[in-house]
Amino acid sequence: MTKSNIYLFANWKMYLDLAESEKLAKALVKNCKKMSKKIKMAIFPSALSFVSVAKILKKSVLQIGAQNMHFEDKGGFTGEVAATMYKASGANYVLVGHSERRHLFHETNHEVQMKMEAALNNKLIPILCVGETIKEREERKAKEVVEIQLRSALHGVVWSKNSQLIVAYEPVWAIGTGKHCDPAEAQKMSEIIFQIVDNLAPGLKLIVLYGGSVNGENVADFMKQPNINGILVGGASSKLDSWMQIMHNAL
Repeated sequence: MTKSNIYLFANWKMYLDLAESEKLAKALVKNCKKMSKKIKMAIFPSALSFVSVAKILKKSVLQIGAQNMHFEDKGGFTGEVAATMYKASGANYVLVGHSERRHLFHETNHEVQMKMEAALNNKLIPILCVGETIKEREERKAKEVVEIQLRSALHGVVWSKNSQLIVAYEPVWAIGTGKHCDPAEAQKMSEIIFQIVDNLAPGLKLIVLYGGSVNGENVADFMKQPNINGILVGGASSKLDSWMQIMHNAL
């Protein structure tokens, strides 16, 4: 199956400071000058580094996204950054409902839904992250959990004619653990995601990514799956050598 576009998304999380982020962004711009147009690469730096990295990427083929955002446009929300602010600073994408936000910071399904609406209202493309814990998988509740997350996040969302949704399937037990999901199982979950979203929003353009301990050795196996159009990579994307290897092998 030939894929029209391949999505390579790098979530730098809280691994790089400002100087390190600028250095890596400049190196990526230099190394990706001849990158195929079918590759859609986006970088997700920390909030502190966002504006600086956005300036570095501005005239390149690389895009930029926010790791998180608040659902209100303005207000007394100390430490938060609004979708409007990220959009004005050059953001193309935003991660919504990442498992670390859900499990470490206790972000609820309702908050995820409000962030989805805020992203779309500000013309940001949301990357909705869904996935089950190891306990939920062992209890054979993976499909149920993912469906609840999708239904909650998309409830009441109004889609415009050209709206696009990206869903990243990230099994919680595979994130940062070195234990990646079996590619065939990731494909099965991606098929389920397509079915659920098609029922909730028929005709919506959906792209499914896989995330969870992706590296240069296993990325090709995920990219071979027919319904997986890209990857969302954490720690391995914050180092130039490992990210370039992942990029090369993904193709």
